[in-house]
Amino acid sequence: MTEFAQQLLNGLALGSIYALIALGYTMVYGVLRFINFAHSDVLMLGAFAAFYLAAIAQPLMAVAPLAGAVLIVICAALICAVIGVLIERLAYRPLRDRPKLTVLITAIGVSLFIEYTCQHKAVFGAATRAFPQLLPQHDLHLGGLAINSNDLVILALTGLLLLGLWFVVQKTKMGTAMRAVAFNQQAAALMGVNVGRVISFTFALGSALAAVAGIAYALRAPGIEPLMGVQPGIKAFIAAVLGGIGNLPGAVLGGLLLGLIETFAGGLKHLSNYRDGIAFALLILILIVRPAGLLGREQPEKV
Repeated sequence: MTEFAQQLLNGLALGSIYALIALGYTMVYGVLRFINFAHSDVLMLGAFAAFYLAAIAQPLMAVAPLAGAVLIVICAALICAVIGVLIERLAYRPLRDRPKLTVLITAIGVSLFIEYTCQHKAVFGAATRAFPQLLPQHDLHLGGLAINSNDLVILALTGLLLLGLWFVVQKTKMGTAMRAVAFNQQAAALMGVNVGRVISFTFALGSALAAVAGIAYALRAPGIEPLMGVQPGIKAFIAAVLGGIGNLPGAVLGGLLLGLIETFAGGLKHLSNYRDGIAFALLILILIVRPAGLLGREQPEKV
């Protein structure tokens, strides 16, 4: 039972990161009906933004670590929100009336452009860098459990962000506009909704969540480098499909389930080498058995 509880805690911490990334995928898909494959690279940019901000905020971190960490996370999220808006305006907005395949190929191109540009020595370079500990790290022991303080911070931060996102989507004017555009973009425009502004806000919000997820992932990873977003981005996409692409609660459920499955598989002797393969097998299975995802609903298409 102790080992089970330990793996459960580790899986929830990992799954919460996947959930934050998956929310960005599913929000953009819900509004525009395409997958923003550059989203995983915004995660990487968020981690690097925090890396450089931590060096600048070192005097504040020495005096007030918590205030410094919060300031770094907020600034990194704002930087990535601006980057997300720029990506949408420069790369996706001119193609809004084009076929979805054109936009999809463009998203892959934007992803590759960011990755290979950041690997240039004039930008970040290809070398792996050690990510700074934004908060003092402690190992807490409760019974037979070894709980890392960073995992508790990640779980608490994810919970707060999910509550904040629910409030924005369900209780604000912009959230109502987002739901209207997701339901019917043309009808929302006829009712006076500024569709362009809603789409830009969606990209900004999703990119800010990706930045926070990138920082959380970097705290658990041995280091950061320009390709660090590829693997968690793919896993988060699987999580979004698992829960139901376009469904916000589904993205959270899919992320948590995938994190738990990966962690428990990694703890088993005969499955530890196949944890990544299990994630892709799960994707194939869900597409065969329930293509709409666990919480998604199948929508018939008019022909």
